[in-house]
Amino acid sequence: MNEGWLVWWRLCITAVSLWLFFLAKGKIQKIKARDFIKIGAIGSLLALHWLCFYGSIKYSNVSIALTCLATSGLFSAVLEPAILRQRIKPFELILGLLALLGIGIIYFTNLHFSVGIYIGLLATIFTVIVSVLNKKIVGAYLPETITLYQLTGGFIGLTIFMPLYHYLFPTDIIFPVKFDWLWLLILSWGCTILTFMLYISALKKLSAFTMNLTLTLEPVYGILLAFIIFHENELLSPYFYAGFLLILAAVFLQMKKLVKENKALKMTE
Repeated sequence: MNEGWLVWWRLCITAVSLWLFFLAKGKIQKIKARDFIKIGAIGSLLALHWLCFYGSIKYSNVSIALTCLATSGLFSAVLEPAILRQRIKPFELILGLLALLGIGIIYFTNLHFSVGIYIGLLATIFTVIVSVLNKKIVGAYLPETITLYQLTGGFIGLTIFMPLYHYLFPTDIIFPVKFDWLWLLILSWGCTILTFMLYISALKKLSAFTMNLTLTLEPVYGILLAFIIFHENELLSPYFYAGFLLILAAVFLQMKKLVKENKALKMTE
């Protein structure tokens, strides 16, 4: 399946499953129409992130797409202060530029993956915007409510967009066939719903700081898995590793900074 219909079916299965699950549990929280539009709009941006992320994989590979995702620090350093009207932090901007240098090396030495890199960077911008916007609404409703209406809004938004997308990127395969259903169920139930439930459970025992710190490692272990499962290391130029090391350095420096800030915060409490 192409990336568009893959994401549409993933959201369809996820949204329907969540509504059935929360209805059975009696955990449906009613919200105002304007709040649903606001939360649903963020969900539509999340759908576009998935669309671009899978598109990046289709036009390049898993390693390239995850490497682009590792540049979220650069976009966060610029977009978060702009959206939340805060001052730009010079250190975070420097780390972001270091990651951008790594992307530059990967780009100019893997030009055959250039389209995938463009789409991957766009996916990163969308996920950063979603993260920043979620910070503005996270205190208003329960996490379960935000997730339910956000993914529902994402499904509705992508459904409205799909006729245009299908016109621009036509495909004969719209309905899942054979093992497509299995993979979609894994994506929906395992990688979306179950992951969310585990995340909420972990937050009861771990701080949000610790959880966010572990998320920064996603591109690292994701790329290692891509090497092991798909042998993508055989398709990449030696310069990829130089660029990836720069990005990795930026990620670990950011982690070190966060750990230091967290310790300082605990000492003041």
